[in-house]
Amino acid sequence: MELLDFARGPGLQLAVTIFVVGLLWRLVHLFLTLKKTDLSEARQGGEVRGGIKTIFSRFLHHEPFRERTRNGTIIAYTMHVGLATVILGGAPHILFIESFSGLEWAPLPSIVIHVAAALTLAALLIGLGRRLQHPVLKMLSNFDDYFSWLVTTLPVITGLLAVAHVGARYETLLALHILSFDVFLIWFPFGKLMHSIIVFGSRYTTGVTFTRRGARV
Repeated sequence: MELLDFARGPGLQLAVTIFVVGLLWRLVHLFLTLKKTDLSEARQGGEVRGGIKTIFSRFLHHEPFRERTRNGTIIAYTMHVGLATVILGGAPHILFIESFSGLEWAPLPSIVIHVAAALTLAALLIGLGRRLQHPVLKMLSNFDDYFSWLVTTLPVITGLLAVAHVGARYETLLALHILSFDVFLIWFPFGKLMHSIIVFGSRYTTGVTFTRRGARV
């Protein structure tokens, strides 16, 4: 019980503090970074149209590459949709969100959450295997890629074990699940997990830049 009390007490408070401060620091840094003035004329209907179009066009690879990247795309969508389903649809997670935001909504059935978590874990493991075996992905991968994978996977595994009551007492498994989430929060602002916050802004900026280069968006 001492481990559980620490995990959902001081440990979680520290993790949330680091998460919020780190997130603000990254966002302020992004907005304050000096950008070169681009004097070229926007094309393809203007900056806004190009930026918005790029946000949606990047949900799939361009046609010539779709066949080759199909497996990676399926893995990525399974992982992201699965995580979103578990985080936003699980009853305990909704209660956690409600505790600090006041927002609440109806949870999804437990069977849906269990299946989503299992598919997410499978996608994460397959994705890691693909990264280790694919020559280009392996060459491009660094510590951030592997550690971000680890801190994302641990909460999924410990959550599944806690629900199944497998491996240890429920209180211990729940404590490990919360501790793994604490680590996830601490690392989030400083690694590639941050892409989930800035992805649409990044795509929009890329689209705006492309309209000034005459590139297809």
